[in-house]
Amino acid sequence: MIGTRTWCGLADTCDTSPIMDGCRLVAPRGGFFDTEGEWAVEATGIAPDIEVSQDPKMVINGKDPQLERAVQEALKLLPTQGIQLKKEPPPPNRYRRPA
Repeated sequence: MIGTRTWCGLADTCDTSPIMDGCRLVAPRGGFFDTEGEWAVEATGIAPDIEVSQDPKMVINGKDPQLERAVQEALKLLPTQGIQLKKEPPPPNRYRRPA
């Protein structure tokens, strides 16, 4: 990951029921845990592998330091890592017609 530490919030807020006036309450219901079985990311974020800050002056002038560094890193990896394009899978069937 290239950039700056993530924003530290990933608690899930889905499946909130509507209240009487049709609005919905948003309340955290959970997060996720890492491969060690510890709760992760929430309130700590994820540190990047390569830290690159966005300089507002550069961004205003049409530059993107994070993207440019990511492209440099990708180009360095391309000769040794390569890519293998996979065949596109069939489109998902998101509904079924009644028999």
